[in-house]
Amino acid sequence: MKIAVICSTFPPYSGGMGNVAYYNAWYLATQGHEVTIFTPRYKRMKNIKDEYPFKVERLYPWFKYGNSGFLPQLLWKLWSFDIIHLHYPFFGGAEIVYFLDKIKDIKLVTTYHMDVVGTGMLASFFRWHTDHVMPRIIDRSDKVLVTSWDYAKNSALKEWIAAEPDKFEEVPIGVNHLLFKPRFRDKEMMKKYDLYDKSVVLFVGALDKPHYFKGVNILIQAIYKLNDNDDFRVLIVGSGDMLESYKSLADNLGLSKKIIFIGRADDQELLKYYALADMLVLPSIDRSEAFGIVALEAMACGVPVIASDLAGVRSLVIKKETGLLVKPGSVQNLTDMIRVLLKHSRLARSMGQAGRKRVLANYTWDITGQKLNNIINSIK
Repeated sequence: MKIAVICSTFPPYSGGMGNVAYYNAWYLATQGHEVTIFTPRYKRMKNIKDEYPFKVERLYPWFKYGNSGFLPQLLWKLWSFDIIHLHYPFFGGAEIVYFLDKIKDIKLVTTYHMDVVGTGMLASFFRWHTDHVMPRIIDRSDKVLVTSWDYAKNSALKEWIAAEPDKFEEVPIGVNHLLFKPRFRDKEMMKKYDLYDKSVVLFVGALDKPHYFKGVNILIQAIYKLNDNDDFRVLIVGSGDMLESYKSLADNLGLSKKIIFIGRADDQELLKYYALADMLVLPSIDRSEAFGIVALEAMACGVPVIASDLAGVRSLVIKKETGLLVKPGSVQNLTDMIRVLLKHSRLARSMGQAGRKRVLANYTWDITGQKLNNIINSIK
């Protein structure tokens, strides 16, 4: 089949939806499908070489805001495809797909990644979009894929799931378990960051405004409460327009030696950071965090996870089995859970081992890709 994949972000941008679209497209291409990715091209993207077993068309947005881009070109670009796979939310792309379906009978599969919440004026726009635009896209879809039933049944989709349960399918996000696996600590990195005889608390995530919900400020405040303990360091891996403000917060709290901001890390470097970690912390504050890919990567690497008790995330991180859950936004609760794993290293190791087993049983890209392929092939 000719399959068009529509997503608002795509590698090299570091973001969950783009990575899911990448691995989905790769698997579908290995199954003999002709796959093309359609995604915005931004000015910051230069000299990109897309060498994949599928095509990538990076379209210049007519106008953009954050990770959203208005792409009316999709109207004629998508005309000849058998299946359109939309990764939602995508403001400026989803609406064009909807309009195309109004004028042409298309087969549409929508992966619903998350509710959109936002703050300030954006929150009002997102509410309007959820009330008036999103329902039309869901109604037009032949299939709607969700990353977990837990998240979907607690999201803006819950009424549609109750009314049309057969339209919805669970296809979890996967991980490359051959790449993300337990490894020895890199000696050069341990020397560089002076980590000998230190435990490592790791955070991985984009540090830009669209990812405000990652809760980095909550993590920094929790570390301030643990500042009397010099037996650990915090590595924050990621970059974006919020990086300097997070650095300033850490500096103002006297944490410049305790918290190390790594900046952007490529795939090979990221593997080394997971190998350094004694725990990964995912302190997200609202339901914009629907799954937590970094938690999945950490589990695959045998690293225990402390994550917010949010729908979707808690279906991945099993409390007291593969990690610990904390109340979203609670600095004290996060402080207490970090302290538990710092104090009980044997417990942390057993949780990490359990996480790796859970990944191998449920969350490899082969497992999730086969589910997607079966759904694609079932649409007539």
